[in-house]
Amino acid sequence: MDKRQQSLEKTSERELSYLELQAYVGTTKHMGGLEATEELAELCHINKDTYVLDVGCGVGATACHLAKQYGCRVVGVDISEMMIDWSNRRAKRKHVEDKVEFRVADARNLPFEDARFAVVIGESVIAFIEDKKRVVSEYARVVKPGGYVGLNEETWIKTPPPTEVLEFTKRTWDVRGEIPTPDDWVGFLEGAGLRDPVVRPYQFSAQRESSQIKRYGLEDFGRMFYRTLVMYTRSSTFRRYMKQRRSLPKNLFEYLGYGIYVGRK
Repeated sequence: MDKRQQSLEKTSERELSYLELQAYVGTTKHMGGLEATEELAELCHINKDTYVLDVGCGVGATACHLAKQYGCRVVGVDISEMMIDWSNRRAKRKHVEDKVEFRVADARNLPFEDARFAVVIGESVIAFIEDKKRVVSEYARVVKPGGYVGLNEETWIKTPPPTEVLEFTKRTWDVRGEIPTPDDWVGFLEGAGLRDPVVRPYQFSAQRESSQIKRYGLEDFGRMFYRTLVMYTRSSTFRRYMKQRRSLPKNLFEYLGYGIYVGRK
């Protein structure tokens, strides 16, 4: 029994978290899919000479894509050992082991010296952390002067959200603290000493989300489907989890979107 299977067995007597589910299935998602990742890379001026830190790297999809697409060096960190395991497997499959490195680390306390990276990015990471100001400050601390911090994060694009939308969002995705507005995200960037903020809020788009297929590939989607089916069959906790979350509020994406936010040090 591998680590992911052991993790599944441990959920039988307690509530399953959204991040645990992603780690077991082997997927990480952010709104905007691959198109949003490439937009972030462009705004952060990533090229073959860029040294990138990908915080909350999940299964390593973005880190491996950047290394393969741009030829840059990437360090990916995630708080989950299972995610790092998935990332290392992906790097081998994509033949970018010489350009990427993965390690367990906490976004609130990055284990790197000041001004180490040319670019620091995070995709749907800070929404899951209560002290968002501290995390953005950590990103800024480890980026070089003249370098970029780039975020793709959940955003209220219309406020105030109805109570049912707010409660569903926090319960379904284990969001910690408040979901920021675009102005809030800019405040975090500027409060960390970053300048010239780029702000691009987006509504949910099915067309953009379809780029997730290109981001992962059919092999990954097949594995995700299989592991989800296994989990549904074996875990009453997972079946209860899915039942509680199967009905989205009709107006959810009228209020909830995402934003690309970039600042320069």
